[in-house]
Amino acid sequence: MGPSGHPAHDKHEGHDPEIFRQRFWLSFVLTIPVVLFSEMIQEWFGYSLSAIPGNAAVSPLLGTCIFLYGGHVFLIGGWREIRDRQPGMMLLISLAISVAFGASLATTVGLLDLEFWWELSALVTVMLLGHWQEMAAIGRTRGALTALAELLPDDAERITESGTERVSVAELVVGDIVLVRPGGRVPADGTISDGQAEFDESMITGESRPVGRGLGERVAAGTVALGASVRVRVGAVGEETALAGIQRMVAEAQASGSRAQALADRAAAALFYISVASGIATFAVWTILGDLDAAITRTVTVLVIACPHALGLAIPLVIAISTEISAHNGILVKNRLALERMRNIDVVLFDKTGTLTEGRHVVRGAWSRDGADDAMLRLAASAESDSEHPLARAIVNAAQALGTLPTASDFQTIPGGIRAQVDGRTVKVGGPRLLADLGINESAINAATLRGWRDRGASVLFVVVDGVLAGAVALEDRVRNVSREAVDGLHARGIRVAMITGDARNVADAVAGELGIDEVFAEVLPEHKAEAVTELQRKGHLVAMVGDGVNDAPALAQADVGIAIGAGTDVAIESAGVVLASNDPRGVLAITELSRASFRKMVQNLAWATGYNVVAIPLAAGVLAFADITLTPALGAVFMSLSTIIVALNAQLLRRVNLHVGA
Repeated sequence: MGPSGHPAHDKHEGHDPEIFRQRFWLSFVLTIPVVLFSEMIQEWFGYSLSAIPGNAAVSPLLGTCIFLYGGHVFLIGGWREIRDRQPGMMLLISLAISVAFGASLATTVGLLDLEFWWELSALVTVMLLGHWQEMAAIGRTRGALTALAELLPDDAERITESGTERVSVAELVVGDIVLVRPGGRVPADGTISDGQAEFDESMITGESRPVGRGLGERVAAGTVALGASVRVRVGAVGEETALAGIQRMVAEAQASGSRAQALADRAAAALFYISVASGIATFAVWTILGDLDAAITRTVTVLVIACPHALGLAIPLVIAISTEISAHNGILVKNRLALERMRNIDVVLFDKTGTLTEGRHVVRGAWSRDGADDAMLRLAASAESDSEHPLARAIVNAAQALGTLPTASDFQTIPGGIRAQVDGRTVKVGGPRLLADLGINESAINAATLRGWRDRGASVLFVVVDGVLAGAVALEDRVRNVSREAVDGLHARGIRVAMITGDARNVADAVAGELGIDEVFAEVLPEHKAEAVTELQRKGHLVAMVGDGVNDAPALAQADVGIAIGAGTDVAIESAGVVLASNDPRGVLAITELSRASFRKMVQNLAWATGYNVVAIPLAAGVLAFADITLTPALGAVFMSLSTIIVALNAQLLRRVNLHVGA
């Protein structure tokens, strides 16, 4: 199966749009004199070219050239279908033009009385035009892979003992340090070893806003450094990079199976036999009626008009375009069936930490004995400034927004917390154990404030200055700003939202209440998350599970659709059918919209392609000949090509779907 995802177009492998374009234009130029020198055309338009020497040989000679040159791709494709025992559209086209050529040749030598050279020439030329446009459409979707490949620079500046040297990206090895200048692309996956800068990661995540990256943070090949230079230690090269992983995903998704595609393939195969049977019946009936010319003409028309081109293109082009669109929006489809199932999902189960929340604590509130909350927070942050604990970093980050921090000294870890000297005062910061060890009662803190924090599941750290309880700080895992929009958007689409977490019930209920979540699974161990998915499925729900792809792997695999969110540079998540490169949970809305829009286009294309043949084949066979309504082979070729182009254009309309969706 070729990259376009359907067997029929394997016959086109090696024929890019440029080849079809060249064959079309040369055939078109040659067709003009064939038509002009046709006796039938001359009679229709009342002119004569009989005085020109050799006029009778023009149409046979040029028509033969057109058949051999322009029809070559169809004849070769038809032969391959016979060889592979997979008869399809190329065999139908080759049969049609071969019958037309044989009839034309027989007329030239006086065995038949058919004016067919101009029909044959026009038939081949129109077929080439249709194929050119079709291959151009498919080529645009395959261009997504080319565009991804072009994101990597050709060379890199490698840091050496004597300075820098410019080397090919292929020469880089893990452990090398490269210099990435402002506006330059990162040549390989790695971590920042020196400097900090904002990076345009839109080609990986689909997110247009630059993302700040500093010392020790990961950056991906193909992303662009903005405003400053950084040094990056190479961690992965070649096929191990995130970009290479995305390329593999796009290629696999474009070639992956589809229920709708399987249906279209069966229909196209059946249509071949229907077409041949209709052609034989048409020839037999008109021959019995005593009109051999009509028998040949209408048999050729049936074979031409019944070519399952539109049917063969209906699904693969939608698959290719939707995969391209999703990749450009940071949605990496690993399993095509997962994307198809998404349109029927009625419950989305989100993991809480790192999905609906940021996965890192922030200061939620502060209380001080003397009412100077900001001053107390800055004092605590100074004491914590040398600590690497996540809660300490959260306090420092919050206090730095208030101004410069006082200088601390003599930092050390003590049971239950830390201790440091700040402006000549001894400052201790820690949890309840710190107060217990110091014999301090927390009742000095406003009881309602403390109870409110704990009811929400906040972590509370106490600040003790010179042995006296000076204040307290509440910290929580912050809910993402866009999580509410994601939940509201799913509700607006008739989809229930559930949440699963290992956190305590009060923490889970606080987040669920803030976001308007319908159902909560709390205090669930990672290995038991799949059981929650199974419970929802037993209730008759189709479930999409959204998680980080690590602890949530069993649940992602159990769900009807597994969605790994926030993969960023880690795209090798085997348990998920769809990977969201960014941390934005609204990506689930985008997947839903894309799934529904893709399905609509598939249905529309299948309805058109099959409905067209239901009407066209009998008409081509001459069932309305008694009313003087007939089709010539050339006109049949026009209708067949138009049908293909309509399907292609309809699939292209998928590009208008807005995936940046909200509620």
